[in-house]
Amino acid sequence: MNYLCPICARPLSAQDKSLTCDQRHQFDLAKEGYVNLLPVQNKKSKNPGDNKEMMQARREFLDQGFYQSLSDKVNSIAQQALTAVNAPNILDLGCGEGYYTHRLAQAMAIHNDANTTPQIAGLDISKSAIRYAAKRYKTISFCVASAYNTPFADASQDLVTRIYAPSQDAELARIIKTEGYLLTVTPAAEHLFELKQKIYQTPEKHDMKIEDIAGFELIEQQRLTDQITLTQAKDSKNLLEMTPLAWKMSDEQKAEIYAADLTLTLDFNITLYKRTA
Repeated sequence: MNYLCPICARPLSAQDKSLTCDQRHQFDLAKEGYVNLLPVQNKKSKNPGDNKEMMQARREFLDQGFYQSLSDKVNSIAQQALTAVNAPNILDLGCGEGYYTHRLAQAMAIHNDANTTPQIAGLDISKSAIRYAAKRYKTISFCVASAYNTPFADASQDLVTRIYAPSQDAELARIIKTEGYLLTVTPAAEHLFELKQKIYQTPEKHDMKIEDIAGFELIEQQRLTDQITLTQAKDSKNLLEMTPLAWKMSDEQKAEIYAADLTLTLDFNITLYKRTA
């Protein structure tokens, strides 16, 4: 993967087990294979992003396949969007522990021969998440970096996926090629509403308004609705720990949820944008 130096924005090149720019800024490759491109002076906390416990909860929950329908839909839309693109560059922005990144890489490989293999990268500000992703998914390039200041060149990406991740319009417009794509996933109205009903007296549904993103035109918007039933306390616990809802709950409320089967609505807005000239 061709990265830019996060300090001077010059290209980085591989030297031994490091990446170095011509200004002699150096970034060591971790033993797991990822590179940390988040300078200390750009951190707002010692360990930004999801902590190890949140990452492990999400990893275990996603590994059970509860969100596979979302992953499959994202992969299908991405494949269709990139049908005519030879060897596309794809970035999963806010990739976490790499579940969606890895499944997208697998899906794209099926529809591409060896000469048109996509270059796929995953970026997240959480070092814990990236370390695990790189250790598990060896064929994908992972980096620790900020989504607001990505280490990629202007107009370098054919597709950026953004699943539940924050970003900045100007940075997306900078790194995505003209006629390139942005694929976003946000919660739709009914997402996990049954869980909200157990927490709030008057739970609110998610806003269904489609986001306007400067520099992009809307191509399509799909709503994916599914239902899952969690029969194991550990699955319910992992779900709570990977969402902000856990912070709103007392220990008594959590224990009540863990003690019974939990049937939930999954509801997602999946939106495809194209970068305009």
